[in-house]
Amino acid sequence: MTVHKLYIYFLASTLLFLTGCIEEIDFIEESFESALVIDATITNEDKKHEIFLSRTYPFEEDGPDPARNASVKVIGDGVEYVFEEADAGVYISEIAFAAQPNVDYQLQFTTQNGRSYISSPTQLTQNTQIDNLYAERETNDDGVNGMSMYVDSFDPTGKSMYYRYEYEETFKVVPPHFINMDLIEVLNPADLITCCPVELVFRSEDKRICYRTENSRSINLTTTTALSEDRVSRHLVRFVHSDDYKISYRYSILVRQYVQSKEAYSYLEKLSGFSGAGSLFSQVQPGFLTGNIVSESNPEEKVIGFFEVSSVSTKRIFFNYDDFYPGEPIPPYINSCQLSAPRQCITDAHDDICGGLLVGIRNKTKVYKSMNNGIIDPGGPYIMVDRVCGDCTALGEPNPPDFWVE
Repeated sequence: MTVHKLYIYFLASTLLFLTGCIEEIDFIEESFESALVIDATITNEDKKHEIFLSRTYPFEEDGPDPARNASVKVIGDGVEYVFEEADAGVYISEIAFAAQPNVDYQLQFTTQNGRSYISSPTQLTQNTQIDNLYAERETNDDGVNGMSMYVDSFDPTGKSMYYRYEYEETFKVVPPHFINMDLIEVLNPADLITCCPVELVFRSEDKRICYRTENSRSINLTTTTALSEDRVSRHLVRFVHSDDYKISYRYSILVRQYVQSKEAYSYLEKLSGFSGAGSLFSQVQPGFLTGNIVSESNPEEKVIGFFEVSSVSTKRIFFNYDDFYPGEPIPPYINSCQLSAPRQCITDAHDDICGGLLVGIRNKTKVYKSMNNGIIDPGGPYIMVDRVCGDCTALGEPNPPDFWVE
């Protein structure tokens, strides 16, 4: 999923609330106007491409609101590429294909209510590679120490000029309180006297080290139009604070460089500006952000989004914490990992009931740390910790991804 989708959803709701308002904003349900939101980018990668359709939603609702059961296709050079709905509002091309140079591509789709939409003809942009992706330890302009990830790129033809960047970061997760034992509830106890019985069992080692992947969540643009040559130099793609647990062990980042058209760049630049802190709720009326997709059924209908055909280049790097912070303590874990000794059984005036120990086991929110042995008093017989502190699968996958190298 492309990152500007997140901004489109949030901005779309805001802009529609703001339409026609120059006075203090009163967010009431009657002021909400639904609009179609499109997130559609095809590239020169030979793959099954994805297109996302949804509708704007009021702030009081948990969105987005997927646009389901649409008929979606991309047409290029007389060939129709049909997209099927794989998930709610997510449409994937039936076959893999790569956008070709000098071909006009158009997005066409019809929603389940019979309304049809079409994009302007769009051609693939110049294919320009990432020359270098590298990491440096440094203190940023805010005085924060951490790891900066930079890219360099150069187009000798001078035709690229407009760039967008996304990243996908993957890192090791090693919970600080993993042990090879765990508590489970005994469902059919032979001893009917013991209240809420549990037992210790060996646990799998695959819960000790996991791998977590997160995607970029912001719009990252740059342009070389003001430079003497079409060269991107030391463009910051990602900064990770030195206290971020993500870099505690081994970290990898995959960067995607999209060469954009001037129109696509301008659209996202304005979108990013509207999404900036302090601007979304300003008293100044920003107007409606128009993309390159229109309704054929109703030319006055507000449609949000941009159909983009971009060349893309990718590059990945790895580094270990010790590579840049040799001998220094690793960053604090994502959880403070407070120990507790919840009661196994509670006796009230009428009966015995299961206490917090069984609640944590049943809800999979707590895992075993050690026997209590008077360490926490008063308390139950077992010391427990939040699952995220003793079971890496609370945050990631136990098997390394295919691209992972040590």
